[in-house]
Amino acid sequence: MPPASTLPAQPLTLRKQGMLPILIRAFRFLKPYWTRTAGSYLLLIVITGLTLAIPQFIRWIVDQGIREQNLALLSGSVLLLLGITALKGIFTFLQGRWTEQASQGVAFDLRNSIHAKLAYLSFAYHDRAESGQLLSLAIRDVERVRFLTGRAVLRLAEGVTLLLGTAAVLLWMNPQLALLALITMPVLSWRALSYGRVYRPISRAIQDQLGVLTGRLEQNLRGARVVKAFAQEEPEIERFDRQNDHWFGLTAQAARLEAINVPMLDLIANLSTVIIIWYGGRLVIDGALSWGELVAFTTYMGQLINPVRRLGMIIPALAQAAASGERIFEILDAHTDVIDAPDATDLPTVRGHVRFEHVSFGYREGYVVLDDIDFEAKPGQVIALLGATGSGKSTVMSLIPRFYDPSAGRITVDGYDIRTVTLQSLRSQIGIVLQESMLFIASIRENIAFGRPNASEAEIIAAAKAAQAHDFILEMPKGYATRVGELGVTLSGGQKQRVAIARALLTDPRILILDDATASVDTHTEGLIQQALARLMAGRTSFIIAQRLSTVRMADLILVLEEGRIAAAGTHEELLERSPLYAEIYQRQLRPQEEEVRSKE
Repeated sequence: MPPASTLPAQPLTLRKQGMLPILIRAFRFLKPYWTRTAGSYLLLIVITGLTLAIPQFIRWIVDQGIREQNLALLSGSVLLLLGITALKGIFTFLQGRWTEQASQGVAFDLRNSIHAKLAYLSFAYHDRAESGQLLSLAIRDVERVRFLTGRAVLRLAEGVTLLLGTAAVLLWMNPQLALLALITMPVLSWRALSYGRVYRPISRAIQDQLGVLTGRLEQNLRGARVVKAFAQEEPEIERFDRQNDHWFGLTAQAARLEAINVPMLDLIANLSTVIIIWYGGRLVIDGALSWGELVAFTTYMGQLINPVRRLGMIIPALAQAAASGERIFEILDAHTDVIDAPDATDLPTVRGHVRFEHVSFGYREGYVVLDDIDFEAKPGQVIALLGATGSGKSTVMSLIPRFYDPSAGRITVDGYDIRTVTLQSLRSQIGIVLQESMLFIASIRENIAFGRPNASEAEIIAAAKAAQAHDFILEMPKGYATRVGELGVTLSGGQKQRVAIARALLTDPRILILDDATASVDTHTEGLIQQALARLMAGRTSFIIAQRLSTVRMADLILVLEEGRIAAAGTHEELLERSPLYAEIYQRQLRPQEEEVRSKE
């Protein structure tokens, strides 16, 4: 893995797209739920038809019932009007239910797609991405796209359909009054679209900043012990406060836009009602319009008020969803550097013969980490890597299971170029204990069985015993059923490392990678682990980052790395004789350990 100092986390970099392609792509996720979606939009036509019919029915009641003082007609008509309203309510309920089911299905599929994509993206992608941005994307952004594919566009379609239908009916009833009533609609549409264009970049900035906030909070939660150990509570609070203040400023700007535009849209819509009352009232007085027609006109415009008010909220929602969709689809379209070749074959069971043939590698172009690495590890050998921090030891380890691919040269296992075999068949034969043991929030049993979920209890216990973990596990409150805290914080460093070793051993790998596997244990625990590893490494090709003299002495081949190159190779005795660099490392780092051991004997 690259050092944090060389590859700082960066925010997600997105290509700019128009709103329409993003919205169209979002709606493609409705395809599995097309029956419910189609049903919702068919009901939209029925509901709109009933909505347009109700004012005409009211017009008939006013002119034929109230004006003619026909009490029987009035009573029957009111009951019928109640029935129509109830029917409309039932259809609206079904429409809302089907729409919500379809949009929740979209959210379900999107989250699964994002999680699957992130799981398969290469290490190089995760080196650049910020976890806070990804968390915000998987939760908040998906929710906004869900709203878009559900109620947002349905309400927009409802508003447009109702507007066109109302315009047609009003023109049929009285063209002059209709034109006056609808004269504000173009202004209303222009203002709503302008609002959406201005709101979208602000919405995107709010979402990005929320990702930054989430990332900062996550880091502080994960690093709570470090923050307290260095008494950095106040500085961290100040850093979070600055980022939170920036987010507050963006949301305040969005709120100002909403506070100005939503009432303005409402005002424009209500001007039509004012015009109807003024001019329509004059027509009634002049006898050119009946009371029922005037009531119908005002009812129609009243029915438009709510859709128009929603328009002020839907346009920003569309802008937000477009920004969210842009972020989501950038993840789904992200390129994976390490993938199976089209003609990749399964790697058969190997003996563990590993060769690096003139391998070079850099985490980014122009940044060379490894340069012309060439060595051979024969089956069953122990290869120790030694060198200063940043010399490339962990990178060599990361290339064997194809966490990254070399920029030059090739790596073979039993003669197979690892780029020609499937990742699953390669990695299933490699056991790995990383420098920082990652344990999951689950039981100790589940953590050990992570690589083999179907392993028997006896196999899990055997692996734990081999890793010298069985005894301390039995001392836990619930034994193997004891749950591990986040990142394993409820276990000591040595305990975490032994659980991680047991997890690797349970897979019975042919190749074993121990990235500083004994760095976090005390001398006594290290001795127990080394005894177990000495037995378990038999017949396996093992790569170990060496920090201890005991590791160096058990190695069949020691590779001394310096600035990404192999400066020397050989056994402990050979290197002491012919490598000044190794002799210097031995005198500075390894010999003090030897003297400490002698002093305790």
